[in-house]
Amino acid sequence: MIVTFCGHRDVFDPEAVSAWLNEVVEGLIREGADRFYLGGCGQFDALAAAVVQKQKERYLEIRSVLVLPYLDCEYDVSAYDETAYPPLENVPKRYVISRRNKYMIDRSDVVIAFVTHSFGGAYKSLCYAQRKHKRIIRYDRL
Repeated sequence: MIVTFCGHRDVFDPEAVSAWLNEVVEGLIREGADRFYLGGCGQFDALAAAVVQKQKERYLEIRSVLVLPYLDCEYDVSAYDETAYPPLENVPKRYVISRRNKYMIDRSDVVIAFVTHSFGGAYKSLCYAQRKHKRIIRYDRL
């Protein structure tokens, strides 16, 4: 099972969101999740990557994949098992992140969402996941 994340860049309560992520990710691993696609942009993505990395201590079979939006940037890949690059070289720069997000959602079975308002890229990604009838686990502790 492949899992991806979508969420706002900023997180208002990192400790609560991290605890929630840990609970959700562990539950999905127990259901068979073994691959996690991560975006690597912003605080929510960093929390998600840290949770997956922590879970790897207990569940050695899971893999974390940083899905790169650009090839001409340097990334800290130390928290990931591998990287992937979708075919984005012909996409205008202002659309690359949203196209990368769609790529991740299209290939995932489950989307873990931290979306607290109805605007911005995370919200658009969540709407896309809904249109694709993906299983969505949404942060609801507001």
